[in-house]
Amino acid sequence: MINYLYEMLVALGLPNFLKNLSDSFTCPARKNFDRVTIRDQCKDLILTDETLQEIMSRLRSAIETGLSKDHHDSAIVKCFITYIQDLPNGKEKGKFLALDLGGTNFRVLIIHLDENHFDMQSKIYAIPEKIMVGTGEQLFDHIAQCLADFMKEQDVHTEKLPLGFTFSFPLRQVGLTKGLLERWTKGFNCSGVVGLDVVQLLKDALARRNDIKVEVSAILNDATGTLMSCAFQEFDCSIGIIVGTGSNACYVEKVENAELFDGDKSKPYVIINTEWGAFGDDGALDLILTEYDRTIDSESINPGKQLFEKMISGMYMGELARLALVKFTKEKHMFHGQGSEQLFTKGSFLTKYVSEIESDPPGSFDNCRQILEKLGLGHATEQDCINVRYICECVSRRAAHLVSAGAATLINKMEVNSVTVGVDGSVYRFHPHFHSLMIEKIAALIDTSKYKFDLMLSEDGSGRGAALVAAVACRER
Repeated sequence: MINYLYEMLVALGLPNFLKNLSDSFTCPARKNFDRVTIRDQCKDLILTDETLQEIMSRLRSAIETGLSKDHHDSAIVKCFITYIQDLPNGKEKGKFLALDLGGTNFRVLIIHLDENHFDMQSKIYAIPEKIMVGTGEQLFDHIAQCLADFMKEQDVHTEKLPLGFTFSFPLRQVGLTKGLLERWTKGFNCSGVVGLDVVQLLKDALARRNDIKVEVSAILNDATGTLMSCAFQEFDCSIGIIVGTGSNACYVEKVENAELFDGDKSKPYVIINTEWGAFGDDGALDLILTEYDRTIDSESINPGKQLFEKMISGMYMGELARLALVKFTKEKHMFHGQGSEQLFTKGSFLTKYVSEIESDPPGSFDNCRQILEKLGLGHATEQDCINVRYICECVSRRAAHLVSAGAATLINKMEVNSVTVGVDGSVYRFHPHFHSLMIEKIAALIDTSKYKFDLMLSEDGSGRGAALVAAVACRER
């Protein structure tokens, strides 16, 4: 009866305040109907263990193709050789520089290493959008300027220091200090760089300045840096994963399985940079792609590319949630069908909102309401807040479970009794449940009677790890 009266009053077009007031008297049956509707609509964002096992099988096959000499050129998951064969052993000493380029900010670091001692100074520099999509020369001149300014501030501009260069974009490495850019990701699209050696481009930019002396000792990406940074503390760390603006993973592989490796084969292992963000670009993920994923992809600057990354990383997670919210609002399942200009604006629902909303204690919606107010959705009911949180949970849990499937694939492939998985990135670091979700799901996807694992938050893998790669390279000379 109450539901009938409610619908009649709305149909008569009574003032909005009366309509809103009626929300507080909506019967439990109606609230439950809304919740069931949203839960049913979100089913395509929920992955079963059976589905994840299928994803793991396809990823394993993609990795083996990437390692293969005969099939590498057609591989989607490229599994690039890093030429890093030695991990930290705690005996590294000296003063080292690091550059970290992988997102909208660029960092320069100086690190002093001694036995049982670690000291680091760093500075963050912004990368203007016009440089992100300008020429390669502009980008590397900007990097060189930042490096020179930092060395002068640290009073080391007269010294010649080894440098580790974290360049977190898909690289085909042909040596420890030579890497050819395969393609740009994460919003970058600088001309005149793809196919070229980015180390040489940095050297050219430094030569144009001719005011500092730097020896580039190694180039790596942030996943490799994460592995190295964690291995400095846990010697069994042999997997590095990034879940931040983008997503990637690296792991320690037997040299005999890395068919393209043409380095020192007297050493048994080499780190492989999987570039798993591209997994699915050949259709391998079509069985789990949702309409939201397809919209994200079609509206991105690289349609058809980095599909695995687009389902996981911080660059897209907030937008995935927004697209679901927009759909359910237009279908009148949420907010009485009344959206807002902000909600309907691409990119307005930030990924950090997902973490903040899920940080609310059970039954509390303080963060959620504040965010909805910012989005012009102050008329949201408690049931709307419940639904918003559930949508965020579906998006973030799917991401955590996909990353877990990737980690489990590597653990199963390596077949080592105990492994520490180093993890870094803003999503893993700041989402309140990502770590626990990964622990639980990895354990469900591997044989825990055979393999033991732990997850370790990397302490600045892309910066500290880069310096450690340079330190290990110097140690091995």
